[in-house]
Amino acid sequence: MQRYFVYFKYDGTAYHGWQVQPNAVSVQEKLQDALSTLLREEIQVVGAGRTDTGVHARMMVAHFDTDKDIDGPQLVYKLNRLLPRDISADKVIPVSQDMHARFSARSRTYHYYVHQHKDPFLRHYSCELFYDLDFEKMNEAAAMLLEYDDFAAFCKSNTDVKTTLCDVTEARWVKDGEYSWHFVITANRFLRNMVRAVVGTLVDVGRGRISVQDFRAVIEGRRRSGAGESMPGNALFLENIEY
Repeated sequence: MQRYFVYFKYDGTAYHGWQVQPNAVSVQEKLQDALSTLLREEIQVVGAGRTDTGVHARMMVAHFDTDKDIDGPQLVYKLNRLLPRDISADKVIPVSQDMHARFSARSRTYHYYVHQHKDPFLRHYSCELFYDLDFEKMNEAAAMLLEYDDFAAFCKSNTDVKTTLCDVTEARWVKDGEYSWHFVITANRFLRNMVRAVVGTLVDVGRGRISVQDFRAVIEGRRRSGAGESMPGNALFLENIEY
């Protein structure tokens, strides 16, 4: 059997996240169905992570095994003719059998987009905020994330996870335009709902609802109830995965 990595991207608007689930359409289901049709065998794909409902990916990776000899560029061409318009394949490459789309990944980077001026062309992929924000304080608070490794405060309640430890190596706000910004965060792994909860809590700092030191107390408190609200999923993008 040969293992292959598929690199692809998707607009998550129409999907209930990455993972296959009953009574809901997922990105994993669409990719598996397309590969199974083209390779004429049942294909199971394993993704690099699980994006939530409505979340997008500019880069996602999944692996599958087959005993067929695959022409990568030709399979990409056929996939892009068969997949829905909101999912596109970029490349298919052979990898060693010990490579795993999820467990071999060294880091993942997410971007969260916000804007503060009504713009019909941003509304689907950025969160419109109707209040002033102090991004200097938000960046001061974001830098604290690099000092900690336990992010239970930003993990969705009642989630069955073995550990809430993550190694965050980047966390900062970047200005894109006069009224638009995006938050960049890179870590070896992320907890369920973590990025949107972090952004929601940083927005509370920017609005003056909590202080920068309060943000530190939220992290150290390790309780989801102490953090801010989770931000909408449509403004979140899985941006990059490193192996």
